[in-house]
Amino acid sequence: MKYIYIINGRADKLPQYQELYDQLKEIPHTYEIYTTLGEGDATRYVRLYCDLHPEEEVCFVACGGNGITNGVASGLVGFIETSKQDDKQANKTMAILYIGGATEDFIINFPGRNFRSVKDMLAGTVTPVDVIKINDSYCVNVCNIGFNSRVASRANELVAKGKSAHQAYTRGVANAVLTSRFNRIRVTVDGERINRGYMILCTLANGRRVGGEFNCAPNAKVDDGLIEVCLFRPMSLLRFLLLIPLYRKGEHIGSKPGKNKIIYRQARKVEFSCKDLIDVYLDGEQLPGSHFEAKILPGALPLRLPPIVKSR
Repeated sequence: MKYIYIINGRADKLPQYQELYDQLKEIPHTYEIYTTLGEGDATRYVRLYCDLHPEEEVCFVACGGNGITNGVASGLVGFIETSKQDDKQANKTMAILYIGGATEDFIINFPGRNFRSVKDMLAGTVTPVDVIKINDSYCVNVCNIGFNSRVASRANELVAKGKSAHQAYTRGVANAVLTSRFNRIRVTVDGERINRGYMILCTLANGRRVGGEFNCAPNAKVDDGLIEVCLFRPMSLLRFLLLIPLYRKGEHIGSKPGKNKIIYRQARKVEFSCKDLIDVYLDGEQLPGSHFEAKILPGALPLRLPPIVKSR
């Protein structure tokens, strides 16, 4: 099997990959390194490679954080969705290596595994995990709508300026409190409209955590064939501020401050729309539009997971 390590080509990201290069020197195996050229390039590269090498057995290794993970997964799942032959689906897989200071939002869904080790990754086994498809795009972890979209937008701006992911997301929350607490977006879950008028935020989650520390969907499982939908209705600023720490801990669902203000559902299909053009964020990646249809793709991503580390 060939392993293709896909790394972020942004100039400020490249120095963090020394850890990867050091490991690759010590472990003999067949591999290549691909450095992305810009936004969306990981998806294009994986999809094109799969199209040009349908018979080759290859594992695409996303090296970094949410953006690279989403890009690689989107390319692979897009190929698998349009490939009708089982042999094409069986010989293309994906793995994740946590590198540098990237956020670990998706890999926390797999506790007890070492995502920093090339050796452990090579010893891994393939497990099918769910993916959320939104229009023609894909989300492996969390889709943010409304308030959270503003948080992600501001956080991305700050990360590009050199702030850590933790600092950027925290400051993004502070900014959104002032600018994005009233969003007129219609949300329909499995055919049932769940909100009227304005809302603060809505998350569609496959994984449990977003922004490096906010446990938005504590009950989420990446292999249950369900989307975790959590919507915050409009509320006073004080109540919302009381909910933020609970949201961070994953204790917001069923909480006293959230009573009658949080709508929680598990779903297979979700639609949301707005009269104006809005941005939603899929694993931190921007997707503009005014109407979105989301559905769960059970077991769509063949993910190579490192073995569980045995406690001593």
